[in-house]
Amino acid sequence: MMLNDEYLIPILRRVLLEDIGTGDLSASVIPDQPVHGYFLAKRAGVISGIQIPALIYRLFEHEVTYQPLVKDADTVAAGTKIATVDGSARDLLAAERVTLNLIQRMSGIASATAKAVSTLDNAAVGILDTRKTVPGLRQLDKYAVSCGGGVNHRMGLYDSIMLKDNHWQLFGKLATAVKVLRQTAGPTKSIEVEVENENQLQQAIDSQVDMILIDNQPPTTVADWCQRIPANIKTEASGGIELANLPAYGQTGVDFISLGYLTNSVQALDISFDLEV
Repeated sequence: MMLNDEYLIPILRRVLLEDIGTGDLSASVIPDQPVHGYFLAKRAGVISGIQIPALIYRLFEHEVTYQPLVKDADTVAAGTKIATVDGSARDLLAAERVTLNLIQRMSGIASATAKAVSTLDNAAVGILDTRKTVPGLRQLDKYAVSCGGGVNHRMGLYDSIMLKDNHWQLFGKLATAVKVLRQTAGPTKSIEVEVENENQLQQAIDSQVDMILIDNQPPTTVADWCQRIPANIKTEASGGIELANLPAYGQTGVDFISLGYLTNSVQALDISFDLEV
């Protein structure tokens, strides 16, 4: 996926307003002189969001010259200078925390995703993200997953259908819910169903859904159920999956593995911003 500037600019305006408010009191007392700064990756990882500072600096009054030295999805060693910037000292200091918060988080997500892809070591199985993202920053979170080699699942509730127990239980039966959705959503919207037992699995198969999410099952069960699911129905495993057991799930025959921790509990990559004076 690609980042959409028109989508990002209003978000960046809001995050700057949250941090700066009516003005940066600390920076207001320093000489407003031109300075040179740089971003440094203090730990090894995968970079994501390298263009975010450029969009943020665009929102300041004075001209700022920003130069990325790496690309998104690049793997860098600790101590790598990843970007330089020249501009007003007050502007660069006012923007420092917001720029770091975003590229540190995005690079942390990309690095965690790359680690999962490497640990899985199975090109036939895709690592999926989830909707467990920071509200308002989903496009950034999911873009970061793609930088790490992951596959984006649905962006929101509007682009595909996923039936969970709280949905279909209101219809009484899973099969009934699928039938109603087929009639109302039309043929262009894919339907994925989450299953937790063999009865639900069989209903999903009989309903000829597009994808089946096998939730909170051990690898042995996932492997058994994948054997029973027709080849034209895609499969996904989720729940309780971490780096330690990821390879075992990768050998079950499942098409995708979704990992909520990529975006809901990620460790930011340590990146600093320094001025040369």
